[in-house]
Amino acid sequence: MFKKIEELDVYRLSEGLADKVWDICVDWDAFAKHTVGRQFVNAADSIGANLSEGHGRYSLKENIQFCYYARGSLDETRNWIRRSFNRKLLKEKQPDELSQLLDERGPKLNAYINALKRKARDST
Repeated sequence: MFKKIEELDVYRLSEGLADKVWDICVDWDAFAKHTVGRQFVNAADSIGANLSEGHGRYSLKENIQFCYYARGSLDETRNWIRRSFNRKLLKEKQPDELSQLLDERGPKLNAYINALKRKARDST
């Protein structure tokens, strides 16, 4: 039986990351917000969005594929941390705080992918 997406730790953690990115970017000036900020927020939001879309397909194969998209979005978010820091948009400790959040989520996402793969293998 499938759990609700909101019951999955990896999904809840992705929401927390996305909200943190939003809280940072929302205070930027218009130019920064509409260039870097928009892409930064979209990348962070896309982690949870892809997890949710894959989960909603009720197909293990498709769920796994969307988890790979989520993992790509996680790496894209890391890119926007670097870009934002290099452009002096992040405060001193924010890059490390955000990177730590990503570092915690990556292994959890990989564990979720591996669990889905085992489930798919065991169901054949």
